[in-house]
Amino acid sequence: MPESNRRFILRSRPEGRITSETFELVEDAIPEIKVGEALVRTLWISLDPANRGWLNDTPSYVPPVGIGEVMRGGALGRVVASQNDAYREGQLVMGLLGWQEWAVASDAAPLLPLVEVPGVSVGAYLGVLGINGLTAWVGLKDIGRPQPGETVVVSAAAGAVGSVAAQIATIGGARVVGIAGGREKCALLTERLGLDAAVDRKASDWHDQLVAATSDGIDVDFENVGGEIMDAVFARLNLRARVVLCGLISAYNDPVPPPGPRAFANLLIQRVRLQGFIVFDHLDRMGEAVAELSGWMGEGKLEQLETVVEGFEQLPTAINMLFDGTNIGKLVLRVAD
Repeated sequence: MPESNRRFILRSRPEGRITSETFELVEDAIPEIKVGEALVRTLWISLDPANRGWLNDTPSYVPPVGIGEVMRGGALGRVVASQNDAYREGQLVMGLLGWQEWAVASDAAPLLPLVEVPGVSVGAYLGVLGINGLTAWVGLKDIGRPQPGETVVVSAAAGAVGSVAAQIATIGGARVVGIAGGREKCALLTERLGLDAAVDRKASDWHDQLVAATSDGIDVDFENVGGEIMDAVFARLNLRARVVLCGLISAYNDPVPPPGPRAFANLLIQRVRLQGFIVFDHLDRMGEAVAELSGWMGEGKLEQLETVVEGFEQLPTAINMLFDGTNIGKLVLRVAD
């Protein structure tokens, strides 16, 4: 058993990308638990676009990470000692463990106990069967509501949320167009995930590709990216289309907010419904979502795409893979076996 607890604490708020100056790696004693607490060994850490937003000292749906505090982050771990009846030794748990190798669970800082499913990768609990899967499921089921034969466009379709959303829409019988960066990712969408078409946002003719792939317009936009591609999608929305506003990752590192979409007037003309949502408002739906998502996985209709980074010390550099577009599917970091 290690003798210390390595943690990344916030040293300074980044302007733009996360750099070597953003965090400080510190080592402390492993926490000693008291009555009502449980000690958890972090095994896997989830890397998500939201991590970047939590570093900004601006109002949001959760308070920003404070200077000197452990970096907030979703993770999966195993209980190694417990003085709380809600947690048993050896149990797999998930929650906001943060960027640290050891964490303490309590009634004031609860974690979600998990039931391990044979044949399901551990990473899936942070992806398809975790917050990302719930995000895609709620966004489509409650807001997008695609009907068979409708055209659904998913941006960042090779990412953690987008890849799940695209597969869910396909399972429901929609015609699905994914937007991703590079030929390899676009080929993965059509050849492996079964999407009807893919648009390469890195290609010089991406706009022509989008027009060709959506010749009958767009009924549902599952929006993860924002920027000029979102603007182009808005211009092609059909009457009573629905926009699932999940994320705007293209601007998360911008020190100045980008200008608003020029095609925004089309939302009025086409009577479009645009709704933003935060997945933490829907955690009570997790059981229902996991039951359906795991069923699709068991039937071979839904798969987990993931990129695994090894080594706790890689966290500050690995997070930027999300903004470079170098990851495929869920980006996770393995801390320990």
